[in-house]
Amino acid sequence: MELIYLPTIESPADLRKIPVDELPILAKELRHVICEQVKESGGHLAPNLGVVELTIALHYVFDFSHDRLLFDVGHQCYTHKLLTGRFPLLSKLRQRGGMSGFPNPDESPFDLFTVGHAGTAISTSVGMARGDTLSGEGFDPETNENGRRVVAFVGDGSIVNGVAMEGLNNAGTLKRQFLVVLNDNGMSIAKPQGAISAYFDHLRVGTTYRSLKQTAKNVMGKLPGGAILGDFSHRMTEMMKDAISADSWFEHFGLLTVGPIDGHDLPSLITALIEIKNVDRPLLLHVHTIKGKGFSYSEEDSTAFHSPKPFEVIKDAVKVRSGSRSFTDAYADAMTELMRHDERIVAATAAMPDGTGVDKLIEKFPNRVWDTGLCESHALDMLSGMAKTGFKPFFAVYSTFLQRAFDQIFQEVALQGLPVRLCLDRAGVVGGDGAVHHGFCDIALLRVFPNAALMAAIDEPTLKAALTFMSGYESGLSAVRYPRDSVLTQVGTCEPFVLGKAHQLRKTIEPDLAILGYGLPTIAGLEVAAQLDGAHSIDVYDARFAKPVDGELLEHLLTNDIPVITVEDHSISGGFGAAVLEEASNRKLDTSLITRLALPDRWIGYGSRPEQLQEAGIDAEGIARCVAQILHERPTSIPTIEQPITGG
Repeated sequence: MELIYLPTIESPADLRKIPVDELPILAKELRHVICEQVKESGGHLAPNLGVVELTIALHYVFDFSHDRLLFDVGHQCYTHKLLTGRFPLLSKLRQRGGMSGFPNPDESPFDLFTVGHAGTAISTSVGMARGDTLSGEGFDPETNENGRRVVAFVGDGSIVNGVAMEGLNNAGTLKRQFLVVLNDNGMSIAKPQGAISAYFDHLRVGTTYRSLKQTAKNVMGKLPGGAILGDFSHRMTEMMKDAISADSWFEHFGLLTVGPIDGHDLPSLITALIEIKNVDRPLLLHVHTIKGKGFSYSEEDSTAFHSPKPFEVIKDAVKVRSGSRSFTDAYADAMTELMRHDERIVAATAAMPDGTGVDKLIEKFPNRVWDTGLCESHALDMLSGMAKTGFKPFFAVYSTFLQRAFDQIFQEVALQGLPVRLCLDRAGVVGGDGAVHHGFCDIALLRVFPNAALMAAIDEPTLKAALTFMSGYESGLSAVRYPRDSVLTQVGTCEPFVLGKAHQLRKTIEPDLAILGYGLPTIAGLEVAAQLDGAHSIDVYDARFAKPVDGELLEHLLTNDIPVITVEDHSISGGFGAAVLEEASNRKLDTSLITRLALPDRWIGYGSRPEQLQEAGIDAEGIARCVAQILHERPTSIPTIEQPITGG
């Protein structure tokens, strides 16, 4: 496809030079380049295709070099990035040196926050609106026409999040311009769940949507701030009066609501935004869009094309580039087997059924598995209630989203001594999504809870064995972490998990050094031991537990003057290595013999997962470098190199 307008846009100022009736051409170009790039690199496809016109209209009407635009989640920001000068970076989407998949202030001043989690935009926007008002920079139609306007861009899946509700509750108290744009596509990642989603469905197809013109005038008098609205109504066109929602759920939060309006009709979008741009009170614009718009396959199955791997279209069929079996696949199969043999096992996820493999469980056990929507806190509280009634709940969640329910894990699970099981997908570095999705702190968060049993899997048999152990563990919460990576069929023998016991994978007669691996980096440790065989004798252990750690093993190794390297795909602060140091210290052992390899105490950006592991020094090369330095430097101090090696 020949690109006419897109290559000429270096900033939104260039966008505003394009006549409105030519903007659909630009929209078509944007969809083309996004789709072609995601075919090559993978990425968030359907969310971005659905908001092309809406994003164009926002940048056409507002000046976000001055005004504030904040995204919720951020996975629908590709068009925004392409309109703000980042088209040259698209060819390396989610790769080092290219365009990140989420808003990133390091890329552009048009990105205000690095975001990748749901529910945050409204509250953050309220804060910026208050800050601008206090500093005298906020827009006011009477006193500061050149002030900053504030726009929060929110999806219908995010709006149900508890933090979004708190944000709306406070947004309604603002005495200034404040716009929430609700992108209602009838989807979040999967089909939205709950009563609010049902309300949106009703609003799009019900009598309210068809009879706005009859009720617009009555709404003006009913909403809070009616006098202001009455004055505002004189300035509104008939089109905008007709678009005011008569029984909007949001009016109870104090937000005037306009819509639903067609999110793919550019002239109407632009007209609506011009009309509401200067409204001096909180307002919500309800925009109906089609997720995956413009690419037939993503329109038909927006869940599958939410964030696809690289793919190609061959003879009217989509072929995803072949990939090996994943830990998520192994989890779904292992849970299926467990649930078939134990009717007390129930499971849930929070809006990630496809990403966690829970979609397969929902198909097989529809009465015992739930997708709660984007509300991890509710999910944990619900499952704690089920545990109290005698069931065995398993919660499948991305590690990066676990912290969103920390309080519930503390109060309703751990404090009550309830056996809720946490299945932490995408633990460690995650590749192209970068820092917003790295699962780097789950061990540190969970290790503080008494009686917690924290595990990691290295292959499919150990994942299955960990889940089996969890199904029978009743003394408190339990968790198993596993990465976004291919899963090996088997690494060595796999014995049943025994609380607090490591499993030896490689044994030598007189070891020079021992590697204690926690999770998948254990495989790299095995590779290093095999490569150095003959030069050095290295024992390798699958540690299995970060709580409780195998203290007897540590005592055996350290009292025999055997150096220990711990390696993990977790932050060096508070992780498995920290637990090993604490256990050794408690036993009065020589902690100077312990060296920790883990994620460094800084952010690791987007790129491929192998690149990120290499940067952290927890790939085979990094482990080999550490081994060589320890064995050559004994009995001197702990090695210090640029990689994150930290001694006791």
